Amino acid sequence: MIARIWHGWTKRSGAQKYEELLRGEIFPGIAKRKIPGYHGAELFIREDGDEVEFLTLLRFDSMEAVEIFAGSDSGRPVIYPKAEPLLIRMDERSRHYRVVPSG
Repeated sequence: MIARIWHGWTKRSGAQKYEELLRGEIFPGIAKRKIPGYHGAELFIREDGDEVEFLTLLRFDSMEAVEIFAGSDSGRPVIYPKAEPLLIRMDERSRHYRVVPSG
């Protein structure tokens, strides 16, 4: 299993709209693509002063599945056009981790 992790930050004033966009359009849109080996997304949110940090974690069976999602440059972030104006900064690259079962 591969975990694809990416961070983006919004101003506090745009955080609710960005969260709603992720939960209501972006994550469901990824699921509708029915990418073989895609196993869903998780969202982590941390408020820090006037900024809000969003960490997304998408799960895939393999790097080949990641490439179906992101393209041949698998580390390139996939930013939806509606989301971009809400972001004040973001990771330039997504990171990929091999998930190791704990038991």
